[in-house]
Amino acid sequence: MDEWLLRIISTAGYAGVAALMFIENVIPAIPSELILPFAGYLAARGELNLVGVIASGSAGSAAGATVWFYLGRAWGSAGMHRFVERHGRWLLLDIEDVTRAEDWFNRHKRRATFFGRLMPGVRSLISVPAGVAKMPTPVFLLFTIAGTVLWTAALTIAGYLLADAYEKIRDVVGPIGTILFVGVVLLLIVRYVRRQRKTV
Repeated sequence: MDEWLLRIISTAGYAGVAALMFIENVIPAIPSELILPFAGYLAARGELNLVGVIASGSAGSAAGATVWFYLGRAWGSAGMHRFVERHGRWLLLDIEDVTRAEDWFNRHKRRATFFGRLMPGVRSLISVPAGVAKMPTPVFLLFTIAGTVLWTAALTIAGYLLADAYEKIRDVVGPIGTILFVGVVLLLIVRYVRRQRKTV
């Protein structure tokens, strides 16, 4: 699995990093915890530039977050709930995901837009209640980009610094990465089946 992901990033470069991070924010297919460390590893090998990876990853991630922000602003809370009830299974989302993000935002207000970007499971959908609350776009972008850059830089630099260790244990990490990826896929399938049952 690691070779497959490395090949995509290596071939597509910064555009590939941005696209993967955009998709990760809209649909939780491949988590950023896998994408960014591998991109950092390629930067350590000299195939990519570390700053370029952070910039492209942050841009793709922020763009994905902005999609949810404008959907929340356009549809409101009730509209988002209806959308997720009808179509959430295709995006691997359910009402609990939206409610969790709304509760976090209601507790922390504007700060949630920053800190939520640092929390797996909340980071994508925290943009929805920000849009519902009609947070000013410049304020939303400021908090979102700040949190996104911090998250992206941390994971990318971790991959960069651990590149030598990865080279030494590559034969072990490969199978582990595959197992983790299969686990994520199975989890997504289980979530999809559960959502299908709820709609029956």
